[in-house]
Amino acid sequence: MFTKIFIEKELLDAPVTQSIIERFPSLPLKLIHRVDDVFGKVKKPYLQKRENLSLFIGKKRGTLIKEAPQAYGLAGEPHYYFIHAYNCVYECEYCYLQGYFNSPDIVLFINHDDIGKKIVETCSLHKKDVDQGKKIWFHAGEFSDSLALSHLTNELPFYFNLFRDLPEAILELRTKSANLKELLKLQPLENVITSFSLSPKDRIKKTDLKTPPLATRLNCLKQLQDKGFPIAIHLDPVIHEDRFEETYENLVESIVAQLGTEKIRYISIGVVRFTSKVFHQVKKNYPESELLAAEFRSSFDGKVRYPRPFRLWLLGKIKDICLKKGFSEAQIYLCME
Repeated sequence: MFTKIFIEKELLDAPVTQSIIERFPSLPLKLIHRVDDVFGKVKKPYLQKRENLSLFIGKKRGTLIKEAPQAYGLAGEPHYYFIHAYNCVYECEYCYLQGYFNSPDIVLFINHDDIGKKIVETCSLHKKDVDQGKKIWFHAGEFSDSLALSHLTNELPFYFNLFRDLPEAILELRTKSANLKELLKLQPLENVITSFSLSPKDRIKKTDLKTPPLATRLNCLKQLQDKGFPIAIHLDPVIHEDRFEETYENLVESIVAQLGTEKIRYISIGVVRFTSKVFHQVKKNYPESELLAAEFRSSFDGKVRYPRPFRLWLLGKIKDICLKKGFSEAQIYLCME
């Protein structure tokens, strides 16, 4: 998928960089001072990712750990996310990344030691929470899929070693990817959770372009569960359509049939949402998308989404289906509400 690799000069001899170069021996290389000097400096259309993607290898500078917004995860405990990459190889029509950067090019940050030190430092700031029995959450996958390129980055062993020594913390790997090869080489940890975003199978075909189908994602969850890896599910983004209740009842039935309920750590439920800039890009990139037929409004947090009474009805219906199928109230939370 890549046509060129940009590498920060100081990282050229890094083992990860050399490993990536060896995987793409025919690609031209260009040495740069910093990723920010080149990435996004000239606006590149989002859909150009279908034909022409550059790969950047660099150091993440500035803020390495960010506090997550309210209702990003389970309530009552501190939540953060860290940035190990920019952009995604998949092409979901609703993806907020299409309005976030000026380019769809992939950036891989390889200074995981720096990120790890910041995670440890952040944990030390929450001694009071830990004393109260709370966990400190760190989420990967905010700006890129956590597993899709893990065979290139080889970062998973580092984070497993890190969190093995941080029992007061939890790492969540958010993904839609079937790329489990590197993950399955590792020994499961109780405080490293792999979570998959799931939607009804026909919805995935329509809007989750290039992603694994529902059956594949469920099979991945089953493989992880059988190997002892903690798993979780995000029913997100929820998009209303005809026979909405029936499609979600079928989806939850499929989840329960394959995975049961007891070993799923949590299920989050969230409706489709955009910033105004992203919504503009969706209309530009996918003018025929079914997403645009809905009634959206600017919400309390500036996001564009369904009117509050309607989206609470949607969320309530799905939550009721989950409860009816055997999930407990404690396993379910509403995302970004």
